[in-house]
Amino acid sequence: MKCPCCNVELEKKMLKDIEVDECSQCKGIWFEDDELRKAKDSADKDLNWLDFEIWKHKDKFKAKSRNLACPQCHQTLVAIDYSDTGVEIDYCPQCKGTWLDKDEFKKIIDNLTNELLTKPFGKYIKASIEEAKETLTGPESFISEWKDFVTVFRMMQFRLFTENPKLLDAVMTIQRVNPIK
Repeated sequence: MKCPCCNVELEKKMLKDIEVDECSQCKGIWFEDDELRKAKDSADKDLNWLDFEIWKHKDKFKAKSRNLACPQCHQTLVAIDYSDTGVEIDYCPQCKGTWLDKDEFKKIIDNLTNELLTKPFGKYIKASIEEAKETLTGPESFISEWKDFVTVFRMMQFRLFTENPKLLDAVMTIQRVNPIK
């Protein structure tokens, strides 16, 4: 496969435990179908439930044609905003691969981490309800969906205590007075 920007051979590289293809010149990375999600999940397990589904919100979806050819199937890539991360990815609608320019993967992870830490408690309640539903109807396995639900619930608890430090103090006081045996 050749880099869509530099036209040099892509080299295999491990990104955590996911094998991707990287350009030695521009440092862009090619993710085959679903590798971007797996690399995101591998980078930070707390991000596993923040699934980016390109076609899910068609009302918000904006794609524009790029003058880049897919390294895998040679179709024209389209540029798509990766959720609210500020990163524009190059996506192949044919083989579902994704091209990221240098440092864009890190920007995605940093933005998703920031979203995770600043999402208000109310949005975690909504997300936990959605994740609970997905344990029964979601596209991933029951175990995977259950892990997503547990992560959302844990992050919701974190957010609750962050937004309400007096509540955390009260819980800590109760635990000191009545330790769990």
